[in-house]
Amino acid sequence: MEVEHVLVTPTSVLQEAGLFQGFHRDIDHYLPRLLDPRHLRFLPRPAAEDDPSFKQIIPYLVLRCGDQLFHYTRGKAGNEKRLAALRSVGIGGHINPIDHQPGADAYRQGMLRELTEEVFVDSPYRESCIGLINDDSLPVGKVHLGIVHLLELDAPLVRRRDEALASSGFSALADLKAERATFETWSQFVLDVLDSAHSEPPSPQR
Repeated sequence: MEVEHVLVTPTSVLQEAGLFQGFHRDIDHYLPRLLDPRHLRFLPRPAAEDDPSFKQIIPYLVLRCGDQLFHYTRGKAGNEKRLAALRSVGIGGHINPIDHQPGADAYRQGMLRELTEEVFVDSPYRESCIGLINDDSLPVGKVHLGIVHLLELDAPLVRRRDEALASSGFSALADLKAERATFETWSQFVLDVLDSAHSEPPSPQR
């Protein structure tokens, strides 16, 4: 079986830029440093999962329509067993070498690939990057770094494509906040800030 390779950046780059815990909004400061091609590389995923000297770069896409947020429960069939059975508001996954095409932005290509692999989005949307997530309090968090993208949909028309997304659908943000403890930590961070994270309208992407 072929070993999956995933995009990583040295944890030292994050430390030099300013280590933080939780959600951070300053994408203009962090992203140019973390996504600098001089630092990025692909490592075998089994090795990366046990090496906190690298952070696996994960696009984390949040789908919103008005006050409704798309959410789901991670099924046992998912790739990340440490998050199984937890609820989530984030769509996304690892960036792979297949995303690294000549003249293309590997990160963005991987982000769009993950979106289309996991869900059908049957509505126009506007997309913006709203922040980053780092959670060194858990083993899974020590080796991953999330880049959060907010997709503002015209209509709540999203269907799961990946069977690992169980019990999926839209619910009011206020209701999900009330159930915060049932979500994975990255989603908890997003729920805590989402009501104020998009003060400026995002630019259209499609």
